[in-house]
Amino acid sequence: MKDLSNLNDFEVGYDIPAKPGMDEADIQTPALVLDLDALERNIKKMGDYAKAHSMRHRVHGKMHKSVDVAKLQEKLGGAVGVCCQKVSEAEVFARGGIKDILVSNQVRDPAKIDRLARLPKFGSRTIVCVDDLENVADLSSAAGLHGTELEVFIEIDCGAGRCGVTSTEEVVKIAKAVKAADNLKFSGIQAYQGAMQHMDSYDDRKAKLDIAIAMVEDAVAGLKDAGITCELVSGGGTGSYYFESNSGVYNELQCGSYAFMDADYGRILDKEGKRIDQGEWENAFFILTSVMSHAKSDKAIVDAGLKAQSVDSGLPVIFGRDDVEYIKCSDEHGVVMDPNGALKVNDKLKLVPGHCDPTANVHDWYVGVRNGKVECVWPVSARGRAY
Repeated sequence: MKDLSNLNDFEVGYDIPAKPGMDEADIQTPALVLDLDALERNIKKMGDYAKAHSMRHRVHGKMHKSVDVAKLQEKLGGAVGVCCQKVSEAEVFARGGIKDILVSNQVRDPAKIDRLARLPKFGSRTIVCVDDLENVADLSSAAGLHGTELEVFIEIDCGAGRCGVTSTEEVVKIAKAVKAADNLKFSGIQAYQGAMQHMDSYDDRKAKLDIAIAMVEDAVAGLKDAGITCELVSGGGTGSYYFESNSGVYNELQCGSYAFMDADYGRILDKEGKRIDQGEWENAFFILTSVMSHAKSDKAIVDAGLKAQSVDSGLPVIFGRDDVEYIKCSDEHGVVMDPNGALKVNDKLKLVPGHCDPTANVHDWYVGVRNGKVECVWPVSARGRAY
């Protein structure tokens, strides 16, 4: 395997889509492009917000799957660490030097629990979510075997309808078991309301979060009555962070997509009824694509199809143009309506994907661009780490 720190050994067009110093126009497509100026502004803005509201910000690594982006979020935005969804994903960040990692999911398979219990050996604070008493004993046993300590968040199902307990009684019961277990530490609660993050209406999102906040307040009070301190209450996403940070009960955010912005998130509305990609956050993440055919006078065919993106949240939007529209795609082709014949073969377009997370996961590299030049090329470090 080639040394990722030495891009001189890589061949543009085969190993990587570009090298630092190249013109943006010469990037091989389709490729993931980061507007570094916009990315840095987004990161600093969220960091300033979190600091002003006395919130920890644990960025979501599953969004970008990049050690380099995570470190930039720590440097520029004061991020305390990352969330990951899978053990293998967490291991990439631990090996990459991230020192505070939350696996914001349940880990039940014995082999995965064993690997999880080894993560602290990389020097990383390691937290995992639990919603079942039986899981406590398994985590304790594995941590004891490796001489490590795992921290535990009890997950509350506050509306997503996925993982998590639904009563304060269950929270207290599991917390007591964690505190009694060897090699485990009870560190708090995860209450992430994922189901409402993409609801267009600000008021509708707030109504859902009000329910979540009430559940968390009750759980924290129940733990206090049981003599148990709840150090961290973690949750909040790009569509809701302002609710959690003003709740008086949450003290850690888990925002991810704010840094990149995608077309689906961009459509949701802020308190004033304005799209959040038109002032609150900037588009910093694009699929760069090239026109490969214009045999039909009103259609341009580009090289970014299904294999270059995820369309689970809708088709991509062409950035900065309203005269052409991306209308459909197949495996290797995208169809762009071009009624005025504005495009020609080899023209390049920047697409804002419908959903940034799974789009990032189908690429190997990010190409960071500033002022029309390639400034950096970063691996999508945890690409494919889904186990």
